[in-house]
Amino acid sequence: MADLERIGVSLDSALLADFDKLIAQQGYQSRSEALRDLVRQRLSQERLSDPKAKAVAAVFLVYDHHATRLTEKLVGLQHSHLLHAISSLHVHLDEHDCLEIIVLRGQVGEINRVGEQILSMKGVKLGRVNLVAT
Repeated sequence: MADLERIGVSLDSALLADFDKLIAQQGYQSRSEALRDLVRQRLSQERLSDPKAKAVAAVFLVYDHHATRLTEKLVGLQHSHLLHAISSLHVHLDEHDCLEIIVLRGQVGEINRVGEQILSMKGVKLGRVNLVAT
């Protein structure tokens, strides 16, 4: 951190006690670091409200690998969006189900569109798109 500025924050004692308990459970070394993380998280959320903002996302999906041509379609979709799909991880969960994690990069609106396209494919049982502003 280049320049640090000190600020004062007023909290009622019950709220501060709950905050201290939470950050101790999470392993924070100080209130300052916990507050910095909260501010960064809120600023990131705000940036994600802009469909043109740059972001990365992990698309998590669980699917039946016996589903007709689903694996082929997933690979094809990733290759057709080659500039956006920057990595993937495939995990065998059991004799039927697989977990696929596809990392996408681009604009928030575009990532959401591609993510929803992936999650709506026939054979996908469960999924989620987790975005982070860059």
